[in-house]
Amino acid sequence: MGIVNVTPDSFSDGGLFVDADAAAARCDALLREGAELLDIGGESTRPGAATPDVAEELRRVLPVLRHAVTLGVPVSVDTSQPEVMQAALDLGVDIVNDVRALQRPGALQVLAAHPAAGVCIMHMKGEPGVMQRAPHYDDVVLEVRQFLAARLALLQNAGIAAERVVLDPGIGFGKTMEHNLALLRRQAELLVLGRALLVGWSRKSTLGTITGRPAAERASASVAAALMAVERGAAVVRVHDVAATVDALKVWQACRP
Repeated sequence: MGIVNVTPDSFSDGGLFVDADAAAARCDALLREGAELLDIGGESTRPGAATPDVAEELRRVLPVLRHAVTLGVPVSVDTSQPEVMQAALDLGVDIVNDVRALQRPGALQVLAAHPAAGVCIMHMKGEPGVMQRAPHYDDVVLEVRQFLAARLALLQNAGIAAERVVLDPGIGFGKTMEHNLALLRRQAELLVLGRALLVGWSRKSTLGTITGRPAAERASASVAAALMAVERGAAVVRVHDVAATVDALKVWQACRP
């Protein structure tokens, strides 16, 4: 899954693709690099980020989504706003990727009314503005699994078939480096929920802490983390550096028994 952030303040590529033409060109480039899905978002969810209003988020993403849905690959909209979900699905977007797991009023109803749409629900402790203020878990893997299981059950009760749902443990969302690494080491424990996993390690701060490199120089570390996530059962990896990740996965696939 190739990332297209149409934001001025994302932690890694904020401001690079705020222009609709630049964002459309980014979509095209990611497909040339081998992306199989595109994820387009208009809200930065980095620690401390401010939340744009609905009108601003729509202004950012709709022109890019109109282009992306013509490219012949599944398109995901990265949003928590029901109004943005509705507008995107009306354009023909395939997937809603919600870091808040459809918890905002009206979000469940939007997805329930679009039976062909996929949805990714993610675990996040708190909100982006405060999520990294000393997050605590007794057992992060258990608590993330319990949250995702509860949300999955709620979605099913709302009429959203389990087959439509992908789960994301939320690497870096209200979690310390130790929490993130535990989720990678014990990722198999999330597979017992019976749904595909989407994992996003790309350029995250944990990789910066480990390597000492700024976000723009974390491609190698990101590829390593993505490869380990896939080896541990992830079905989708959400990445900035598509070409490098695709190459690494081709080598891994060629060596599998």
